[in-house]
Amino acid sequence: MTQLPEVPPAGPEPTDVDLTGVRNFRDVGGLPTVDGRTVRFGRLYRSGHLAHATEADTAFLAGLGLHTVFDFRNAADHKLDGYDVELPGVRNVSIPLSDPADGAEFWRLVRDGDIQQLRSILADGKGTERMVLSYRTMIKDRTAEHSRVLHALAEDSVPALMHCAAGKDRAGLSVAVSLLAVGVEKDAVEADYLKSNDAHRRYKVRRSDTSSAGMSDEVMELLNPLFGAHREYLAAAFAAIEETWGSTERYLREGLKVSDETREKLRDRLVEDARRP
Repeated sequence: MTQLPEVPPAGPEPTDVDLTGVRNFRDVGGLPTVDGRTVRFGRLYRSGHLAHATEADTAFLAGLGLHTVFDFRNAADHKLDGYDVELPGVRNVSIPLSDPADGAEFWRLVRDGDIQQLRSILADGKGTERMVLSYRTMIKDRTAEHSRVLHALAEDSVPALMHCAAGKDRAGLSVAVSLLAVGVEKDAVEADYLKSNDAHRRYKVRRSDTSSAGMSDEVMELLNPLFGAHREYLAAAFAAIEETWGSTERYLREGLKVSDETREKLRDRLVEDARRP
């Protein structure tokens, strides 16, 4: 008999669920807002892709009552990992947050390059620099996509699951923007983001050379900036907001075109008064 993961019980405490074929799944409920409220449980989830979900994983996800799954992967990701499993009655929305042709040769070397090639593209801080630039670019150049997500959440898309490939970068930043929009404290946003480093959540590095040389400690250290969640990445995104718009409020209002009315709808859907009995 197939053993299904337990559905998280309703209540104030989060339940951490390990799925077999889906990495980095979690409910972001319980995070505190600056005005003393908290994010509701069962409203916003995040994860890695759903393409390898097992039958038990699929049954669990189908039982969450999801309205929408946001997939931030691109065509190259779909070719590598496949499309998400279908969840009955759930709307699937594809919003690519990176160009599939961007860095194609770079990612080919990540998967297939030897140690010298990896050193050439990742050593001496080059991997970290690439990720920092990526986060800044997603903030400054993907305002239309992030605006679309927030307006969808405000109107009809909750409960929602956001994911990319690993559930760390594109989904992580989209979740962060959503949480900022409802007033979640930045320290709490960061703490949730860093959970993607937990051993059972991390995206499994895929290399064509799985030998001891191809997966050596040095190779893993070189790849860590690409596959780990690091404070400086999210800090770079927050800095890009401040440098470009001057404040989070202006970023939301002018950059993402989110009105006060829409933000109030978001708060109604995603947060609750933690002080209520």
